[in-house]
Amino acid sequence: MSPLDAASFPVPQEWDVEPDATAVALARRLILDIARFWRVPLSEAALRDVELCASEVLANAVEHTKARCRVTVRWTGERLRVEVADSSRREPEPGRPEDMATGGRGLLLVEGVAHSWGWYPKGAGKVVWFEVAADQVVTGTRRLAVLVNAAHARVADRLSRSA
Repeated sequence: MSPLDAASFPVPQEWDVEPDATAVALARRLILDIARFWRVPLSEAALRDVELCASEVLANAVEHTKARCRVTVRWTGERLRVEVADSSRREPEPGRPEDMATGGRGLLLVEGVAHSWGWYPKGAGKVVWFEVAADQVVTGTRRLAVLVNAAHARVADRLSRSA
């Protein structure tokens, strides 16, 4: 890639998100607004996947740290990458359907619909990231299985909290 090609990518956007549900919802919408403003070549289905993954990663950061997190959105030329930096060094672990835990299934959803995801330590905390590719939207029975597993986990979590 020549320096001219790199210069045509939009400048990554970063901002802090306060630890409350309203701020998480606003951040999720801002991520989508940025992608649309940049005119990244993602279908509406891919943007819904971005929204879903952003909700999960942001909610996890807020729920587990009760502190402000930092969001970075960038376009790589092939994928929209969203990073959420938080103050916890605890490794994010996707739950598994056979686990008895009632929560922790949100990363299964991210793992299921994002092109890729991961995390790395940063300072006193970590960054959890995911990427959604323009040409790789999860559809059909695979998508249904991911969504059903996540829904079952949410219901079980709510039932355990109300008990």
